[in-house]
Amino acid sequence: MKLYIYIILGVLPALSLAQDKVEGMVMEGNTENKHIGLPGANVYWMNSQIGTITNDEGLFSIPFSKEYNKLIISYVGFQSDTLTINEPKMVHHTLKPSNELDEVVVEKKRDAVQKAYFSPQNVITVNSAELLKAACCNLSESFETNPAIDVNFSDALTGTKQIQMLGLTSPYLLITQENIPMVRGASQAFGLTFTPGTWVESIQITKGAGSVVNGYESISGQINAELVKPLTDKELFFNGYFNRNGRMELNTHINRKLNDKWSSGLYIHGNARTQEVDNNEDGFLDVPFANQINIMNRWQYQNAETGWVSFLNFRFLNDEKQVGQVDFDPETQDAVRGFGNASSLSGDEAWGSEIATRRFDTSLKLGYVFPELPFQSFGFQASYSNHDQESYFGLNRYDINHESIYSNLIFNSILGSTQNKFKTGITFAHDSYEELVNNTDFSRDDTSVGAFFEYSYDNLEKVNLTAGLRIDSHNRLGTFITPRLHIQYTPWERGSLKGSFGRGRRAANIFAENQQLFGSSRQIQVLDSEGSIYGLDAEDAWNYGVSFLQGFTFLDRPGDVTLDFYKTDFKNQVVVDWENPRAISFYNLNGNSSASSFQLEVNHEILPKLELRTAYKFYDVNTDYRSGNLQKPLVAQHRFFANVGYETTLTEKGGQWKFDYTLHTLGKQRLPNTDVNPVEFRLGEFADGYSLMNAQVTKVFSEHFEIYAGGENLTNFRQNNPVLSVENPFGANFDTSIVYAPIMGRMIYGGFRYKL
Repeated sequence: MKLYIYIILGVLPALSLAQDKVEGMVMEGNTENKHIGLPGANVYWMNSQIGTITNDEGLFSIPFSKEYNKLIISYVGFQSDTLTINEPKMVHHTLKPSNELDEVVVEKKRDAVQKAYFSPQNVITVNSAELLKAACCNLSESFETNPAIDVNFSDALTGTKQIQMLGLTSPYLLITQENIPMVRGASQAFGLTFTPGTWVESIQITKGAGSVVNGYESISGQINAELVKPLTDKELFFNGYFNRNGRMELNTHINRKLNDKWSSGLYIHGNARTQEVDNNEDGFLDVPFANQINIMNRWQYQNAETGWVSFLNFRFLNDEKQVGQVDFDPETQDAVRGFGNASSLSGDEAWGSEIATRRFDTSLKLGYVFPELPFQSFGFQASYSNHDQESYFGLNRYDINHESIYSNLIFNSILGSTQNKFKTGITFAHDSYEELVNNTDFSRDDTSVGAFFEYSYDNLEKVNLTAGLRIDSHNRLGTFITPRLHIQYTPWERGSLKGSFGRGRRAANIFAENQQLFGSSRQIQVLDSEGSIYGLDAEDAWNYGVSFLQGFTFLDRPGDVTLDFYKTDFKNQVVVDWENPRAISFYNLNGNSSASSFQLEVNHEILPKLELRTAYKFYDVNTDYRSGNLQKPLVAQHRFFANVGYETTLTEKGGQWKFDYTLHTLGKQRLPNTDVNPVEFRLGEFADGYSLMNAQVTKVFSEHFEIYAGGENLTNFRQNNPVLSVENPFGANFDTSIVYAPIMGRMIYGGFRYKL
């Protein structure tokens, strides 16, 4: 199998040359005449910040400048090559898969985090090298070394990490797996923990409203996880992980190329935590007892002669957690296993919880590139999932079964020339919810049909834009239009100014998204009743943003500076009100709600192989509650991030060392109001700021084997009182939901990776 770069000869070649840019297509095929486009390949000029990423059809366009004449083209699983180009000209070149090489010479290290200078959308690509800088055991733990995403704990029970972007929680993000919606509905609370880190090839983070092609639900941005491919992943891969808190994990990848067209991969993940951990000695587990088995079978088909390519996935997951008091025994204490009544307790019962999730999902991606018209293609995406969670939290019971069907048909082509491209298609989605909250049945069915059109203008010298419009008809949200616009302007060399705006709508799944409420004695109140979703209206928001990226060279070393400002303005929002410690209230917004985010980021290679990344973020997230306008609780307005990475040169005898250090500093956070509590259960108005430090060291012995060791929260900082009323967990003041800092102290871990 060979990878080709084929410059389009048939579409306005004279115009392309006149504009001093190189247009091309990154392709893979097994003949000299038929090719398949590869999306996401990297094309950039050596020693510059000028680069681009191929689009869904493998097409790219990059400006030519006499200042740079070394064009680097790379793709995961293949040898990167450097082409010498002294003038805009047509080039035909062949790249070989890395597993066919007897010797590999690396001329230019690909950045672990890449920013797109010429894409209209503000996209950050994080590849597998960045994911290996931390204890990346699952997708929720993949963002510790990246300032674009904030990682927080949601409660004092499950230890589950939740993510935020632009000051908003993950439900306002569209989280996809290979551009198919993944973490939504019933999987919002724990879904990110269901994708093992070793399965992830790269992550694309898009700030602001996303593409209309992927749906109407994206409000603050999109996170897309690309999985490893059976054709390019290692034939055999083992990863073992353990930490001092009793967590053990094992990942196994087995990939086989069956023939010239078919490849298959079997991916097995297992983790368990059986050690009792109560470092703060409050009688509650700091982390749950847990076990998970996660199996995926992945098939890849591509026929270079006919232009067809497809992926077919099957996955089964079983995840079980036990949380609560240390002496809770679920086998003997049936009285507290949901549907309970505090008045019927004897007084000897311990508070506990079990969360059991079984999930099956399958997905299909089918694509066809017209052999004689490589700029024209169509794709079809389809998925089915069944997510079944049975759980209880002390006296509260929460069961949900979410069956989802999704399909998306996309056609890509051009209008006159490759400067003017378009995508159009139709989307169908159906979600069936069987949801039980204590004794109340909230079951419902959601169905939507939509159509979209997206136009892209690609003039990489100065201006690029993407404008999209979709119309959807939803049985609960009605019929509505979603417009989105992204524009990029190059004011001068290595400068990139971007702007965007767009609308997003969604049906809030209030219980699945706020499961930490069940770990308290709060009464559940839905204060509106005339809407179509739990009696509430659909959420509706506009997102506006501007970003400026400037590359520079200082002391002969490359770097870049980024300034971002985004604002999300809600026309309607389901307000989640924690301000009464006796209740959690859900109601429609009556007034204003907005989230403003400012970020300054500076990155620089300060010495050879020594990279520094820093960022400062400011959030202003405020909502008109029924008690008045307040800043969102548990969101630090000021954040600072720094990451330093260094690695030695890989040698045959000495191997390689890699060192990584990350600092997170959070300012003070507003806490929910607890003034009506007894004095001993009252919290202050604000929680003090703090800093967290993580570090990791990796020793690479050879291309086949490496070990790593590291630590998180090295300063051993912990929240003093994560559980209110620990002595009386069935009383009126019990609450585990007010968490603003780590529960666990210092955590030391280690592991190994073996690959063939």
